[in-house]
Amino acid sequence: MAKWQTNTNVKYPLKMKIILLVLVAIIPLLGIALYLITALENYRSAYDTIVSNMTVANNYNLDFKEELDESIYKLAVGYTSFDSIQDDGKLQDPYALIAELRTDFTNLMAITTDRESQLWLESLLRNIDTLEERIDDVRANVERGGRYDENMEMLDNNIYILTELIQDDVQYYIYYQTKSIESLTQQLNEQASAFIRLCIGLIAGMVLLAALISSLILKSITNPLERLCRVTERIAKGEFTVRARVDSQDEIRVLSDSVDDMAEKLRIMISQIKEDERKMRHAELRLLQEQINPHFLYNTLDTVVWLIEGNELEKAVNIVVSLSEFFRLVLSRGQEFITIQEEELHIRSYLEIQQVRYSDILKFDISIDPELYQYKILKLTLQPLVENSLYHGIKYKRAEGRIEVIGTREGNLIRFLVRDNGVGMEEQELLKLREEIMKPCQETEKGFGLANVNERIRMNFGPQYGMQIDSVKYKGTCVSITIPMKCIQQAGEMGR
Repeated sequence: MAKWQTNTNVKYPLKMKIILLVLVAIIPLLGIALYLITALENYRSAYDTIVSNMTVANNYNLDFKEELDESIYKLAVGYTSFDSIQDDGKLQDPYALIAELRTDFTNLMAITTDRESQLWLESLLRNIDTLEERIDDVRANVERGGRYDENMEMLDNNIYILTELIQDDVQYYIYYQTKSIESLTQQLNEQASAFIRLCIGLIAGMVLLAALISSLILKSITNPLERLCRVTERIAKGEFTVRARVDSQDEIRVLSDSVDDMAEKLRIMISQIKEDERKMRHAELRLLQEQINPHFLYNTLDTVVWLIEGNELEKAVNIVVSLSEFFRLVLSRGQEFITIQEEELHIRSYLEIQQVRYSDILKFDISIDPELYQYKILKLTLQPLVENSLYHGIKYKRAEGRIEVIGTREGNLIRFLVRDNGVGMEEQELLKLREEIMKPCQETEKGFGLANVNERIRMNFGPQYGMQIDSVKYKGTCVSITIPMKCIQQAGEMGR
């Protein structure tokens, strides 16, 4: 529980990684959009300013000269006076027109950025000042009276020329403002082209960067998950020693540690269960071994009684001695492993006893390399094979038969052969028996003793060792046993 609480302090939560992944995709797009909006807004503002300036200038370009020329002319000829001209609905006060013109173009001067346009505005404002002075001259002449010709001359030589110049100034100002729009449009096109190139570069770079970062983030999530999936699949198949060992500092690390803890607990539990099953199976197999012996004992004692009754006391004594030796080796002070020499004495005692009963049909020969005597073997490995040869091979032959027991060394292996020239087996019967001896002995339908031996060998030494049966009908059967020499050298310790 303490371990779980420690692991929950994740350094890089999955939620944070996912948010970072989203930001990596969104932030570059927001940056491009912000840049584009700013550029468009700057262009819109500059364009609106120029258009507004041109609108103001156009108003004067259309009406100013005509209105001012007409008003001055009628003032000069005495049609109206400077004091009452404001009351005439069709005429304009020249001073009011000039003041309005000066105010509007002074404001334009403050906001115009184009240098050529500024120069024409300066010229226009100077001409406005001059025009106002000439109007003052006309007014002075009108107020003195009787100077009509002089007034007309002033109109032709000063007023009309100045209003013409002012109108030209306005037109040039409009012209250069139009040029400014063209320049602005050209700049916008250049900026748009540059922006497109920049965007392509930025997008390509951001796509690569986003792909790299996204790949790293996704790998930091998917790789541990894939590893965890592979580990859980192997655990599900029974490989409880595998470990995920995920190093990510997120919730997957917590899950990985939990899976590793679970696998370790399962490994310990399964190991304990297997050990308990192994001990139980050993006990069952030894119990089954002991169930084999009483049947043989009954038959042997019957033979002893029969010999005594037949007054063959020496043979009866020999059988009793052999029987004593047989059971001494069977008991073996409770040890599960005995030496190969002891196993040879065991089967020899058994065959000597049986030879008394089946003297007319049983001959045997035991040929075990003395070099093997020092090694150990599972008790009752060869005796059930010899017994099987006698009862299922020689006995049914109803003629003299022979059992051979051979023990040899092959590299680091020891191989035993128990061979008889009995009745043998048909192919189908042999295949069935081979299947039976590979089963747990309590599940076999036939070959119980052979299955018991094979299961004990495989349980103690591994599934690659055990028994092989070959047989030919009417020619006999050969059973081979293969066990590892190096394991037999340690068998005493294993048995204890």
